Amino acid sequence: MSRTVAIPYGLPMERDAGPFDPPQQITRLREARPVSPMIFPDGHEGWLVTGYDAVRRLMADTRFSSRQDIGILHVPYETPGMPVATEPSPQVPGLFIAMDPPDHTRLRRTLTGAFTVKRMKQLEDHIIDVVERRLDEMARLTPPVDLVEEFALPVPSLVICELLGVPYADRENFQVNSAKFLVKEQPLDEKMGAYIALTTYLSELVTRKRAAPGDDILSDLARDDDLTIEELTGAAFLLLLAGHETTANMLALGTFALLENPEQLADLRADPDLLPDAVEELLRYLSVADIFYRYATEDIELGGETIRKGSTVVVSLLAANRDPRRFDTPDTLDIRRKARGHLSLGHGVHLCLGQQLARVEMRAGFEGLLRRFPTLELAVPAGDVKLRTDMNIYGVHELPVTWTESAR
Repeated sequence: MSRTVAIPYGLPMERDAGPFDPPQQITRLREARPVSPMIFPDGHEGWLVTGYDAVRRLMADTRFSSRQDIGILHVPYETPGMPVATEPSPQVPGLFIAMDPPDHTRLRRTLTGAFTVKRMKQLEDHIIDVVERRLDEMARLTPPVDLVEEFALPVPSLVICELLGVPYADRENFQVNSAKFLVKEQPLDEKMGAYIALTTYLSELVTRKRAAPGDDILSDLARDDDLTIEELTGAAFLLLLAGHETTANMLALGTFALLENPEQLADLRADPDLLPDAVEELLRYLSVADIFYRYATEDIELGGETIRKGSTVVVSLLAANRDPRRFDTPDTLDIRRKARGHLSLGHGVHLCLGQQLARVEMRAGFEGLLRRFPTLELAVPAGDVKLRTDMNIYGVHELPVTWTESAR
């Protein structure tokens, strides 16, 4: 294996290989040194992991901690107004994505029953109804329209609001503040302002649910007296953020990818039975939740390298999912591919809790959209689509689309 590739200074982020592909520098790193040193902007000598096998091993190894309170977590890109960290971040109660067992296990166990495959299957008809109602609204509009605003964002927002018991009328509050919080280079005061606004709102909501619970997931959690209001707020923040942002971006970016691959799109329209495999392939191909962090709690050997205790390790799921050692012709979108084994929904103890919900929403969303709008196409050149390169969850800011006819 060649070791001639330059050690990166900061995380390469420019999508210079195309809107759906990893940055070229990351691809070169994966091929030459899938576990690579990386110099962080604050001078920390950490690591970037891009190879499929190494990423999978890392995510299954709890010695690579998800916690942010046991060591300084170094940010791999410049953030305006953010001082250089000199001490660990405090643990956020309830934010189980940033926890290790046993704390992670305790909180996750309280939620597992809410997101079972059986429950998601029972919700499928309702989710299809949500999709159809949004498509009815879109069909009444005169194109071009922004698919993000009219379809991709409302569908998962409606679904997660109903599941959690968050009033959909409050969506502008959480959608705007979620977007601000996810901007990579957002000034620290604005990011914290958005976070405080969201958590203040959710704290008030879960307090009301503890006093008068209803028939929803947050009420179910609020009935558990072992969970504090602070833990309920942290869990609600994570579920709400992940529950609408990831699926919304998959629906929008997935539609963009299909429109840019017309043969694949035609095959999917002709044979809707391909949808389950197509959804898995789009998850692999796009990997909208790409970058994750871990903290080495001891010296660990990974991919022939020794990662020293105290190192911040950055993981690229997109690079891992495009690894030719794992997937044939990985940079090709192939809806017939059996892409199971991709890492887009995580691996190990942090495997995505809402993965079945996301799959149901995407199957219903893509099926309905392609059936109802058989002549759907981009309303602008592909190069003019505004990409979310500035966001922690990738996608498009807007997707202008048009059509010549819609099926009622």
